[in-house]
Amino acid sequence: MPTIDHPTLPLIKAKFADRKLFATEFRGQATLIIGKADLIEVMAFLRSDEPCQYDFLSDVTCVDYLNYPGAPEADNGSPNGRFAVVYNLVSYPHNRRLFVKVMLDPTLDTSGTEDDPGLHIPSVCGLWPGAEWTEREVFDMYGIRFDEHPDLRRILLWEDYPAHPLRKDYPVTGRGEREDYIVVDRDSA
Repeated sequence: MPTIDHPTLPLIKAKFADRKLFATEFRGQATLIIGKADLIEVMAFLRSDEPCQYDFLSDVTCVDYLNYPGAPEADNGSPNGRFAVVYNLVSYPHNRRLFVKVMLDPTLDTSGTEDDPGLHIPSVCGLWPGAEWTEREVFDMYGIRFDEHPDLRRILLWEDYPAHPLRKDYPVTGRGEREDYIVVDRDSA
């Protein structure tokens, strides 16, 4: 297997030698896969350590691997789960980019909006205040709850929306939400 050539990975490996960390590379972009218990400590190191200086959190997003061919497998020892919360970090002083991924596995049925303890992850708003809106979007669309988030509520859909529509088990045509809208045309407006 080829070695992943990213200058930040040896620093992380040295600092967190006692942790189970995994790295992958695709098209020249490195991804670090960590456990959710290590998220805040690793992210604080990446942000504050002088040789790292990932001073900009470009994006927080999520991937639903339900029925995905080639989804992360547990046979190589790497963490797996249905959902991956992905952080896109940029170091402007060093002109580098690193993706950090945390895998989550639901413990309840995902067809509704129940608060699933398996889909909780610490918020990084304390490190990058700009994460507030992107974490809210991930919560709204996927139902991932960010613990200690300053204002975790829906950002794109109304509060009583009955599901999280970017989950793969959500029907493509919806569950009848569109049928309840009042159609307003030009003559009646």
